Amino acid sequence: MYQSHVIAEEEARKAHQLWLSVEALSYTLKTADADAPTKPLEGAAQAVRDSCSENEFALALASALPEESLQRGVYNEASLRSRFNSLRSLVRRVALIDETHNSLYQYFLSYLQAALLFEAKQEAPPTQLSSEDLDPFKILSYASFCLEHGDLELAAKLVNQLRGEARRVVQDWLTEARLTLETRQVVGLLSAYANAVGLGTTQAP
Repeated sequence: MYQSHVIAEEEARKAHQLWLSVEALSYTLKTADADAPTKPLEGAAQAVRDSCSENEFALALASALPEESLQRGVYNEASLRSRFNSLRSLVRRVALIDETHNSLYQYFLSYLQAALLFEAKQEAPPTQLSSEDLDPFKILSYASFCLEHGDLELAAKLVNQLRGEARRVVQDWLTEARLTLETRQVVGLLSAYANAVGLGTTQAP
């Protein structure tokens, strides 16, 4: 009986340590400034790996964090929204330039249409996208709406539909958005797992 109590206390201690390290990792995700990424996640991620060295599932999750987020950190949603808004006018100007029509004349036509076209700055995207909804100007409007309403994932999916010169302009932004989403997903899974493990044990004194 005593031995089982000792084992239970040790399991509770490990579960609590895992929870604490995952909380610290989650906190690190909130250290980003307005136009700078978070602190590198490597230190906090290593603490998680150390706390779950005997737990294959948690260790696999902790090891799934993208290398870029470990070494440099990730941008938060507010920063990504601000970057997108600053790119938007340029994307509009090159929206009609594709991989095959990239002459000076085509640039002029694209700039002209962007200047003359009334822009709906934000518009809620439809549940199902039709071919008409893939118009680059509509995509920008839908993506802006999603970003303003906290849906980075859907915004990234919409921006991913851009093609040609517009896609080239937003490519770096899209890469950063995906990095943030992937990192957040892994941290979210770790947090849910640490909470579930903690519920199954009695915290050691």
